[in-house]
Amino acid sequence: MRSQALRADLLMLITAMIWGSAFVAQRLGMDNIGPFLYTGLRFALACLVLLPVLALLQRRQQRPAAPLNRNLLVGGVIMGLALSLGINLQQVGLLFTTVTNSGFITGLYVIVVPILGLLIGQRSSAGIWLGASLAVVGMFLLSVGEGFTVASGDWLQLAGAFVWGVHVLLVGFFASRHDPLRLAFIQFATCAVISLALALVFETATLDGIIAAGPAILYGGVFGVAIGFTLQVVAQQHAIASHAAIILSLEAVFAAIAGALLLSEVLAPRGYLGCALMFGGMLLAQLWPKPLPSELSGTTANAGAERR
Repeated sequence: MRSQALRADLLMLITAMIWGSAFVAQRLGMDNIGPFLYTGLRFALACLVLLPVLALLQRRQQRPAAPLNRNLLVGGVIMGLALSLGINLQQVGLLFTTVTNSGFITGLYVIVVPILGLLIGQRSSAGIWLGASLAVVGMFLLSVGEGFTVASGDWLQLAGAFVWGVHVLLVGFFASRHDPLRLAFIQFATCAVISLALALVFETATLDGIIAAGPAILYGGVFGVAIGFTLQVVAQQHAIASHAAIILSLEAVFAAIAGALLLSEVLAPRGYLGCALMFGGMLLAQLWPKPLPSELSGTTANAGAERR
């Protein structure tokens, strides 16, 4: 069990590195093509990569594939709609902000998820609110410039963080009812179709531009989407959810490192302090003890009384 947990932690760390560095590919890809086309092409590529993976897993199970059903399709499409909105907000936002800002602001979904959970009756601990407060102060230091202005790209990334929070809740709901890889394929295909349709309406593409963006599309599609998601699914089979969230939130740190090394991005001292506060808020929100449901609290209290 311990070796499985260590293996899961390592795989999630690799996933966080891939996702963090993928922000650079997302930024560089738009030097030659528009944001919607870049998103559409990399998610279409991810679908092509997942097809043989699905076939291989099905062959290993040595049983015929279950037919696609309406509930599976509906779940995958709903997830794909949220994914399309979140990823395109992130992609367009990268036109107007840095990779470092994008990585840290996107990472706020770690706090957004439990806050959104309040809407469906889930309780949040004091750590969520303390973490959210730290994150708000951190984002102020990172994003608010002279004259109390905020880059439009940062606003888009913040809106995207809320969409990612909704997406995480949707994944949690549908993945417990359907095959996660088949759901992933459907949501990737949905995102690819929507993004390519948006590119057709709002952007002008050339073959030379697509070829020039090829390396960024390849990295973003194969590593950022297909491999990153697959590693996450494999790892979380043997991971504690709170540990997973903490390790995966390191993508913000890796995004900052990749932005500094590959794009020569430099932050002012207050920006680095803001990043530290935001990351501290994410960790606090995950490490703070969670409140027990009322029925479990009662059971625990009764058990304690009997032992005494």
